[in-house]
Order: sequence, then structure tokens, then C-alpha cells
Amino acid sequence: MNQPDLPPLRDVINRHGLFATKALGQNFLFDEQLLDRIAAIPGKLKGQDVLEVGPGPGGLTRALLRAGANVTAIEMDKRCLPALAELSEAFPGQLTVIEGDATKIDPATLFAGAYHIVANLPYNVGTALFTGWLSGENWPPQWASLTLMFQLEVAQRIIATPADPSAFGRLAVLAQWRSAAKLAMKVHRSAFTPPPKVMSAIVHVTPADMPQGVSARMLERVTEAAFGQRRKMLRQSLKGLPGALAALERLGIDPQRRAETLNVEEFVAIARELTA
Repeated sequence: MNQPDLPPLRDVINRHGLFATKALGQNFLFDEQLLDRIAAIPGKLKGQDVLEVGPGPGGLTRALLRAGANVTAIEMDKRCLPALAELSEAFPGQLTVIEGDATKIDPATLFAGAYHIVANLPYNVGTALFTGWLSGENWPPQWASLTLMFQLEVAQRIIATPADPSAFGRLAVLAQWRSAAKLAMKVHRSAFTPPPKVMSAIVHVTPADMPQGVSARMLERVTEAAFGQRRKMLRQSLKGLPGALAALERLGIDPQRRAETLNVEEFVAIARELTA
């Protein structure tokens, strides 16, 4: 299939008078080769449905469309809509743009079947969106994979293990207890306009089997309590969660340990003990 001849992204941004705004957590990527590499991380996307959050002027959107994906993009910055409309015309039938706040839109209402989420997430809402996509009792989820740009520090927290206690926390447990999460690519700050103060990284997540007999909400409650007071021993941080200390005793988990010393399986075991 012949690809449309698109103007350089910098030209599009200049023509539409666009600039990244700190209030929306925006940082634009212009390197087309880098964007194509990001779009390739989920695998072959030809004919696949993809959700993109915060496309901005459409850099990553271009790469996804070139890969043959059917893209639904949610953008709340009205300034970017004309540039995205030009992409819709260049790739007829492949791009649907929704003006709105992604934190208030349920992706399941946008697709009839499975879909991938690929996004350079706005820094100010990225973690909230990610934990939302990981939550819920229904599993496997409707999304087939998540390919998401985060600040490198956040990405490292997602893939962390107890071997790195400073990074291991609630985010790692939620990402790993029924999913496989890996750091797919680091992205230098110089690749962005304007350059952020920190490095970034792409995290790729795919659903795995959900452990039996445990409620997702109960696991969230356990991790919220344990890591909400992570410097304290479990006997202190979990005492406000009914039945938690007795569960530790039944499981043979020393209540003098701190949350970051437990592995994912131990958190799942505690939540299973507390799941009615």
C-alpha cells in the first residue's frame, strides 16, 4: 500500500501554531524513525484497533497509521484537532479522533472487540490511566496490550522487583500480578520538544493468567495499606485492614517485614486469604 506523502511534523506544528504546554503534560516527538520503532513494539498492527491517548499533533499517530492500524485517538487540546483532521484525510477510514478527557472515557465503549493501547501518555495523568486499565475484576481485559511512554523513574517502578526496594511498590504489584510487564525501550530526553527534565521509557504490558480465588479490589486494598506506610512494619501498616494480621500468621509471613520485602506472590496470597 502506498503511503501518503506527509509534510514534516515540525512544519505541521509551525503551520498550526502549536507548542507543547506544561499544563497538559505535553512533550512532542518528531523523530519519525523512533516513532516507527515505538509503533512496532506491540507487533503487527495491520487491521488492528488501537487506542491512542493524547496524540497531540499526531507524531505517533502517523507511525500507527503507517503500520496499518485503525486508530481511535482521544485528544483534549483543541489546538491539535486541525492537524489530526489532516491525518484523517491522508489515511481515509483509519483514524477516528475524539475530543475529550481520556480519564473520563471508558475504552471498552469505543471498541467491539480486542484493541491495543499505544500512547505517549501525558505525564500528569499517565499513572492514573495506567492503574485504571489494570484494575477491575473482569480478566483478561479487552485490551490485548499496553505500549506506554512514561518517565523512566515511573517505568522502573512498574517493572521493579523486591531486589530493588526503592522502586518496588504498589505500581509493580498491580502491573505484575496478572500481567507481564517489560521495559521495551529507553527514550532520551533530547528526542522531545521541549526536552523534559528526565529520561523516558516505553513499557510494554500483556495480560497473563489471573490467580484464582483472589479479588482484584482486595489486592488493591492490601497494597494501598502496605505501601501507604511503606517505612513501617506490616503489623503496623496492615492493622487497619480487618483480618490482615491473622492472614499473615496463617501464611507464615513475618509481620515485622516491610512491604517492599514481599514479592508479588506473597501479596496475592494475602489478598486471597482476605477475599470472601
